This record gives sequence, C-alpha cells and structure tokens, in this order.
Amino acid sequence: MANYQQMNGIALAYMGDAVYEIYIRQHLLGKGMVKPTHLHHTATRYVSAKAHAALYRLMEADAILTDEEKQYFLRGRNAKSHTGAKNTDIVSYRISTGVEALFGYLYLSEQTARIEQLAAWCIEQVESGRTKINAI
Repeated sequence: MANYQQMNGIALAYMGDAVYEIYIRQHLLGKGMVKPTHLHHTATRYVSAKAHAALYRLMEADAILTDEEKQYFLRGRNAKSHTGAKNTDIVSYRISTGVEALFGYLYLSEQTARIEQLAAWCIEQVESGRTKINAI
C-alpha cells in the first residue's frame, strides 16, 4: 500500500473520491434504484462539492472528526489544485477536496470501520435533510 503519510492532499482526494463514491453507489443500489439517470441525479445529493461542503460543516458542528482526521482534511482542502471548480464556488470545491482527502487517508491507512461509520453518517445527514443542498 502506498505511504499515505507522504502523499499530498490531491492524491489522497483522488483515492477518497473513489472510496466514498463506492459507498454511495452501493447504498443507492441497495435502495432498489437501477435507472442510470435517476442514480446519477440522486448520487449528486451525496457526492457533489456542495454536498461535501454541507457535510463538512455538519462534521464540525457535531464534532465527529478526530484531530488526525482534521489534519488530513486540511491537507486536501489546502492543496494546490491545477483544475478548477465546475458547477460550484471555489470554497465549496476546496472543502470537497478536503472531504475526499479524509476518505483517502482512511482508506490508505486501512481504517475500514471508520470509513463505514463516516459514510453511514454522511448518508444519514443527506437523507434526514440536514445538508439542505439547495440552500447552500
């Protein structure tokens, strides 16, 4: 396994994006959704930059991250990206990169139980309406 401690935030986010997406896709398929267009539109409520920004604000409000997890979030959020934000503002984009980096760190450090816990928490926040994506 790659040395996650030496990775930059963008590399961690690259991995974390894929990891989190798998949990969301598995969840949506488990709910019986099968039509690709419906899956895609529903998934954006969980995986868009705006969704990640809302979820991170809730993570802070609920104080659910450890100090180490916060450090990896910051590594992603503060990373210099050579791509621009699509369909969102730069602040949400950077926060989203931080959330993805957090999931990348957890995956590469083999903290599967914590990934499952955080992914389930994120799903619960979206489905309970706490993220209110349209209001962001």
